[in-house]
Amino acid sequence: MDVASCAVPVSTRAPTGDTTAYLIGDDAAILVDPAAQTSSLDELVADRSVEHILVTHTHPDHVGAVETYADTTGAAVWARRGRTTRFQEATGCTPDREFTPGTELSLGDGDDEFVRIRDAPGHAPDHVALEVGDGGPIVCGDCAVREGSVVVGAPEGDMRAYVTTLRRLWAMDPPILYPGHGPVIDAPRETLERLLAHRARREQRVLTAVEGGAETLDEILAAAYEKDLSGVRDLARATVRAHLDKLAVEGRLAWDGAVARARRSD
Repeated sequence: MDVASCAVPVSTRAPTGDTTAYLIGDDAAILVDPAAQTSSLDELVADRSVEHILVTHTHPDHVGAVETYADTTGAAVWARRGRTTRFQEATGCTPDREFTPGTELSLGDGDDEFVRIRDAPGHAPDHVALEVGDGGPIVCGDCAVREGSVVVGAPEGDMRAYVTTLRRLWAMDPPILYPGHGPVIDAPRETLERLLAHRARREQRVLTAVEGGAETLDEILAAAYEKDLSGVRDLARATVRAHLDKLAVEGRLAWDGAVARARRSD
């Protein structure tokens, strides 16, 4: 089944400076993450019969042209059940239909011509991924990138959920991951293992900082990062907070949102 892509320049903190929109299928195509209207995306949409529009999640750099392309194509706009208010606020568009994880959207007459929606929280609470057919490629939004790492910043992001999502994608072992930013991921397991290892290293640095006496978020941030944080300090700070939330839930340290303390062994 064909998956076509279009890089859309948007205002985003992603290093690429754009978001990738996708068109899945031919006869009853799904438009995914129309971040903005561009002539290139117009041309791509004009070549397909677009019947469905949905987004992997409702961050501003993924949703800017949902309403525009809904008007242009007449496609049904989908939103996640239980998150429709969030969707409307982000897109300015009232959804026509609602999905839940496990929903399948038919794209043709063949039994394998469908997309299955998979739950993929962590980067955002409403995040989903789209599996193309059984065991096919996955449009993964901001779950993964081929280079660098994904921001998982509290309170919007949930590090425990994100790590679980990475492990779930690894277990599914798709042939390709189509990310929301940057190039196609043609070695998914290798990339997912790299991202999991990166999170584990950062978590250990956060834990070591607390065990070494750092208590406040800024103290832990200074100890957990060695690189220059100019321009991304707010993202790093939110990421450290997400790691602290995860470690606290797991009982590996005490964290009340302001002060962190090491757990004492008996």
